[in-house]
Amino acid sequence: MNLPTPSAPASHVDITATTVLRGDVIQVGGQACRVSDLVQLPQGAKQLHFETGESLTMNSRTRLRAVRVTGRR
Repeated sequence: MNLPTPSAPASHVDITATTVLRGDVIQVGGQACRVSDLVQLPQGAKQLHFETGESLTMNSRTRLRAVRVTGRR
């Protein structure tokens, strides 16, 4: 997995189901996982799909910490 490199400006951000973006890197079970796709679910939830093939569902109240490469959007 290609994680942010020292040459790519990155910042730590708090994310919710509303603010999560493709490319965000989230620590899950001690492993850094990059979001590759998002699926909108009922009641404000989102299912995150990672480059590793795993997925995670965030409900409307879930808050996570992520690394986001700045300047890419």
